[in-house]
Amino acid sequence: MAHDQHDAQEQRRQRIAMYGSAYDMLQNAIARYPHEMWQYRPTPQDFTIHEILVHITDSEVNSFVRARRLIAEPGSAVLAYDEWAWASKLSYHAQSVDDAVELFRWLRGNTYKLIRDLPDAVWSNTVVHSENGVMTMDDWLDDYTRHVPEHVAQMERVYQTWRAETAK
Repeated sequence: MAHDQHDAQEQRRQRIAMYGSAYDMLQNAIARYPHEMWQYRPTPQDFTIHEILVHITDSEVNSFVRARRLIAEPGSAVLAYDEWAWASKLSYHAQSVDDAVELFRWLRGNTYKLIRDLPDAVWSNTVVHSENGVMTMDDWLDDYTRHVPEHVAQMERVYQTWRAETAK
């Protein structure tokens, strides 16, 4: 049992480190994509790179609050949100990507400092997500550790589609 617990703690430490490195991953991705294609939308069902970057920050705002609810108010409720409605009604294309990415850096960095040394017992705390049900602190970490890499892959797909379109 102690070996399994040690493995779980080590896996969590690795996920926390990956979670903490998301800003650097995002910066490296941003540097790959020419600004002139950031408004490119491959299909009506796709976000543009500009929208993806603002979405990542809005998601991080929710993550910031959810982490604190998990730590300080276990058992409380957290709300889902409609990312398409946010992108449209909050005029993502009118928002500054630079401001969004800087806000992401602050939010992610602050939460990383908060979670990196949490006692093991806190990781089993739960909240109730309005769409997904019960979520543990470990579930939260898994979701948000994957969030930026998933969107970096999405940005790459948008970029590759743009390149193929402009090569014609």
